[in-house]
Amino acid sequence: MKSLFGYGITTKEIAKSGGWHIYDDTFKEISFDKYGNKLLPSNLFDENKSKLEITSPGIPPNNSLIKKSKNLISELDFYYNPDIFQIWITGTNGKTTTTQMINFLLENSQMGGNIGIPLGKLNKNKKWVIEVSSFQLFYTKKAKPDIFIILPLNEDHISWHGSFEEYKKAKLSPLKRMSKRDIVIMPKKLNTKTDAFKVLYENEKDLINYFNIKTKEFEIPFLLDELLAKAVYKILYFKEKNLKNFNIDPHKLEKIVDSKNRTWINDSKATNIDATLNALKRYKNKKIHLIIGGDEKGQNFEDLFKFISKSNIAIYIIGEDREKFINLAKKYSIPFFDMHTLDNAVKKIDKNLKNDEIAMLSPSCASLDQFKNYKKRGEEFKKCIKSL
Repeated sequence: MKSLFGYGITTKEIAKSGGWHIYDDTFKEISFDKYGNKLLPSNLFDENKSKLEITSPGIPPNNSLIKKSKNLISELDFYYNPDIFQIWITGTNGKTTTTQMINFLLENSQMGGNIGIPLGKLNKNKKWVIEVSSFQLFYTKKAKPDIFIILPLNEDHISWHGSFEEYKKAKLSPLKRMSKRDIVIMPKKLNTKTDAFKVLYENEKDLINYFNIKTKEFEIPFLLDELLAKAVYKILYFKEKNLKNFNIDPHKLEKIVDSKNRTWINDSKATNIDATLNALKRYKNKKIHLIIGGDEKGQNFEDLFKFISKSNIAIYIIGEDREKFINLAKKYSIPFFDMHTLDNAVKKIDKNLKNDEIAMLSPSCASLDQFKNYKKRGEEFKKCIKSL
């Protein structure tokens, strides 16, 4: 018997091969899907009968299915083939943009993984450019990249992993499986033992110098993504290629000008503290009206609020975990408005926003308390601005 945990994008693709028992908390009775797989409530899983288990990456380690399983692997392990050249990208922020840029530069490549495309859909005759999350890496035992790109790591998903140390451990875990023929580009402060060839960087300048990169096409914070993508191309082809015609995804420092010619920034993809800090630093010379809040994921917001307290920033608090932000705003004497919803926050900012100021949605939190995902939150933000 082979088992799948959860019935999301990852496991649905694997399920197409048939012959699986699929366990999910939403299944209340036994049924079958169109591929002939058996769909069962989670409490019916019998670890003694299961020979293989693959989990949806979002299921946390404290889940009863994970605790009981004896032969658990990840999607990365299931599809691992040493003959397929794999480039993995991880980090706290910027991994999606870096993945997209590498895929854009490498003509004979396909991208997938945490970016929303299951590995089962990728062409085995092309290079795989895979965005890997800490959840996926936590469950991976065997697979490894040929080139591993690690962006800076900061606090994120603490409620899932239990601590920043465990989060970091998961992110760096492929290093112990890499060989002398593999390459890792990683921040100096994360320097970890590995057999792979290491390129260490502290900042963008280190990468420009090491890889002798001549052209810069993006501003901070996207400059680091650009340099890492160009570094991969240089490693493979010993020359530089530009990113002309590459477009950054919506909901990431996306600029919107309203009917009164005022600037709003849609940074809904900022689901952690580090992403919000990067956004605020970009506009540090302006007065900022910041919308913050949502599902806070167990992060420690002290450093962010210290930074806000020393800047010209007013905050508009939304989401289910508002009390935490209200208390921090009071503690650091930051002007704040308890708004509950995004719509309320936009209407309040509309009354306060002057032409030379910036209004910004950079929530530092996941969106799942009020929205399906960060994209829906960003779309709602744009809709609210349009209707002013």
